[in-house]
Amino acid sequence: MEVYFQFWCKQPVSLNSKLGLISKGIIGAKWLLTKKGLGATNHFESCAFIRSSSGLKAPDIQYHFLPAAMRYDGTPSISGHGFQVHVGPNKPKSRGRVKIISADATAAPSILFNYYQKQEDREAWRQCIRLTREIISQPAMDNYRGDEIQPGIDITSDADIDKWVKENVESAYHPAGTCKMGKQSDLMSVVDADCHVHGIENLRVIDASVFPTLPNGNINAPVIMVAEKVADVILGNPALPAANIELELPEQWETKQRTGVPLRVS
Repeated sequence: MEVYFQFWCKQPVSLNSKLGLISKGIIGAKWLLTKKGLGATNHFESCAFIRSSSGLKAPDIQYHFLPAAMRYDGTPSISGHGFQVHVGPNKPKSRGRVKIISADATAAPSILFNYYQKQEDREAWRQCIRLTREIISQPAMDNYRGDEIQPGIDITSDADIDKWVKENVESAYHPAGTCKMGKQSDLMSVVDADCHVHGIENLRVIDASVFPTLPNGNINAPVIMVAEKVADVILGNPALPAANIELELPEQWETKQRTGVPLRVS
């Protein structure tokens, strides 16, 4: 899940001037012919994982930075230069559901995402919004950061943040966990540890739907890992040894959210 902050950019360096049909054609042709230029990247070249509070062993907030201010719902982009920050908590507690409503296999199921229902999620999102503003307000961004387009500087209270997030949150094309992996005694599980569907022979589900909980980041690499693991099971290959990589923690992780101090405190 994510929302995106948008800001005007003081410098004419964003991709907003490249969103017209002619620019898109030139960019696409250059990439097709040379594999170079603006078409050779998805432009999410800067990202971050941070902890929302002290006492967390792993980061729980993820950032993507895009050098353009645009939407994915067909709404026209801003007229001018801008940039945006995609942000969201990676471990939401709220749970939705997918329900079969017909014996007809071609009938669409009933889907309830059920975002933002748990109090822990509301608190996590409020922290996301406030930390993002703190990050973008730092002196390093002064030459580029213009006024905030969205959420908008009036969105400051808990109630206003809750309302804005509910109206703007997206799945970011990363829904998962609808066919949970677990023991057959768990009535909410669909597949076992080898991705066999409970109670059905010779049927496996091998994709992001089998995750019992969301991974702490994008789902592409974990899906590849699950597929490789199950492929080895099917082929009868021995399991690879566990990596057992030690998690590196700051010395004061239990009492401090960060090790440094921001240059500018809002």
